[in-house]
Amino acid sequence: MLDLERLNLRNPWLDVCAIALWGLVLLKLWLGGQLHLLIHPAYHWLTIFAGLALSAIALVKAAELLKKPARQNSRDRRPQAEHLNFFPPGLGSCILIFTAVLGLIIEPTVFVSATALQRGVNDFLPITQSQPQSFGQVTRPEEKTIIDWVRTLNVYPEPDAYSGQKVNVEGFVVHSPALPDNYFTITRFVMTCCAADVYPVGLPVKLETSRDRYPQDTWLAVQGEMMTEEFGGKRQLTIQPSSIEEIPVPANPYHY
Repeated sequence: MLDLERLNLRNPWLDVCAIALWGLVLLKLWLGGQLHLLIHPAYHWLTIFAGLALSAIALVKAAELLKKPARQNSRDRRPQAEHLNFFPPGLGSCILIFTAVLGLIIEPTVFVSATALQRGVNDFLPITQSQPQSFGQVTRPEEKTIIDWVRTLNVYPEPDAYSGQKVNVEGFVVHSPALPDNYFTITRFVMTCCAADVYPVGLPVKLETSRDRYPQDTWLAVQGEMMTEEFGGKRQLTIQPSSIEEIPVPANPYHY
């Protein structure tokens, strides 16, 4: 059995590798055009700066270690003072290296309907969440995105006020168990800071047939008019579609 108390991974090169790999992870996401899948655009500059800074620090530390004689490096690895460690020296760097390697291997993916159902699809912005950045004023209803409609409902939640208005939105399909079989929810995720805090918002779409015709996670462009339907005793703004067209997953699948 591994004795953590005797395990000694005190090696300055482990720290250098951990710093360099995490700098590489951040720069890979940036150069690969995947940063928007994990980080809000407002914080892209900070993430890029962190990647460059970590890479620079790793280079400086590596240069310092290469200049030191081997005997000096060996002396540096000796314990300098007794102090309490929950983990053996160097184990933290090993964990950082392991997670960074996973970050280089595993590609980030777009959240899907399973996450939306787990977190709950709403037609309002939760007050416990940070509000997304403000959008420019949209005067024509057919130019509103899903998040624009949800923000409008947050201001004035009376669904009858929007009945008959044109709608043209894009999102992915979620089969909510709270809706009848001839309804699905057209959904988008909203990101306020990073992928850890995304939450889904959406609007019901009424169909003349079963929603099985539109599998979950299919991206659709839905055009039609707004109407009011009642679900579980609650009146809710609903889309009466005149056109439903399948579309590819957009380059940026999130709203902000």
